[in-house]
Amino acid sequence: MTAPALPIAITMGDPAGIGPEIIAQLFRQQPEWSQRCFAVGDLATLRRAAAVTGGLLPVAVIEQPADVLGLPPRCLPVLPAVCMDELAQWGRIDARAGRAAADSIAWAAQAALRGEVGAVVTAPIHKEALAAACIEHPGHTEFLQALAAAHLGCPISELPVRMMLSNDELRTVLVSIHVSLRDALEAVTTANVLQTLRITATHLARQLGRAPRIAVAGVNPHAGEGGLFGREEIEQIAPAVQQARAEGLDVSGPHAPDTVFMRARTGEFDVVIAMYHDQGLIPVKYLGLEHGVNSTLGLPFVRTSPDHGTAFDLAGTGRADPSSLMAAVRAAIGA
Repeated sequence: MTAPALPIAITMGDPAGIGPEIIAQLFRQQPEWSQRCFAVGDLATLRRAAAVTGGLLPVAVIEQPADVLGLPPRCLPVLPAVCMDELAQWGRIDARAGRAAADSIAWAAQAALRGEVGAVVTAPIHKEALAAACIEHPGHTEFLQALAAAHLGCPISELPVRMMLSNDELRTVLVSIHVSLRDALEAVTTANVLQTLRITATHLARQLGRAPRIAVAGVNPHAGEGGLFGREEIEQIAPAVQQARAEGLDVSGPHAPDTVFMRARTGEFDVVIAMYHDQGLIPVKYLGLEHGVNSTLGLPFVRTSPDHGTAFDLAGTGRADPSSLMAAVRAAIGA
């Protein structure tokens, strides 16, 4: 099989959340994808999801990723990589659910690293459930980075990754991810910003077919106003921008963070480098969760996910919107 023909694995996410339901909805609304994509997780959980979303959706159990290529359309292909002793209770933080979600992620990542799947799309997980299951990584990005580094036989520090959030109007890449705001400010260093710029430029050059126009946000109000409101822009961010430009990257900044995302949305830039998690995620999510995609840059395989969480309040209702998951699958197919 050539790489574009490889199946795409969709991990079930936290079985107490909406992940299994939006997967079922995905295959209902895009029946042709049952010959290209498959769900990885607990069979009983995914059967329950198919039932709660209404109507007939046969579940097809497969043994290996390649089996999906011969399936008929209009079914939910499931590779039962994990088996829970009992169904998780909808909307409840549960260590067993966290463990099942983690095991599904690990299976899919290993399959991608072995070259058996062309991409991994991850349904939402709950970070407290992961912690309850004693998973040391706070989220998908860090977990996948550790799995890939172990597979490659290198320290995690030698496989830097970044989170990119995107929709049809805006892309943003984060310098730091799941850390406290205090620690995020400490992470605003010349080395970290420069590394983010290099990873972003490499990824988007492949995606766009040209050098991306990269804007770098400041971290302080008005990008520090010449040092009046903070010196991170002068001492850390600007030197990274200068070094990146010396390397030939199309980079500008640091720009005032309260306007740079608007400028990117209107087409002035292809992507904004944000200094911390919420600075980058709020603008993308404000434009609509239904179209947002989370991609991990720097991994040796393609990984995307919907830009929302487990929505415990909706779990089990069958009303969860699969649009962001659909966008994530389309991004994986087009990567």
